[in-house]
Amino acid sequence: MNSEEQLRAKLRKIAALFEGATTDGERNAAAAAIDRIKRTLGSALKTAPPPEFQFTLPDRWQRRLFSALCRRYGLEPYRYKRQRYTTVMVRVPKSFVDQTLWPEYEELRKALNDYLNEATERIIREEVYGDVAEASERAG
Repeated sequence: MNSEEQLRAKLRKIAALFEGATTDGERNAAAAAIDRIKRTLGSALKTAPPPEFQFTLPDRWQRRLFSALCRRYGLEPYRYKRQRYTTVMVRVPKSFVDQTLWPEYEELRKALNDYLNEATERIIREEVYGDVAEASERAG
């Protein structure tokens, strides 16, 4: 299994963890759980307009991951004109942010970041130069 396949498997495991699935049978239940979460979230959004949350995500990879996760749950990420590209806005109940959206994002971000760092170091080591250590520090 190559490292991309390992990352995909790890991301599925993280998603399954948040959905409560550990076996094939539970994965079907997890899909149903996502649908239930979407329906519950949808009904909560209809009863009262949820607050608007602003997230600052420092790079395009994190913004793409967060936006995709929002869309997975039927949320629409956006930003206002003149807002920085690092900003993602979303209207969502605070409890959903605290209990589901942000914890799952953090786990997925960590797995993706580990993979990207590993891939970057490997490519630099193999194609540019074998020593990928940080620059040494000298006294001024």
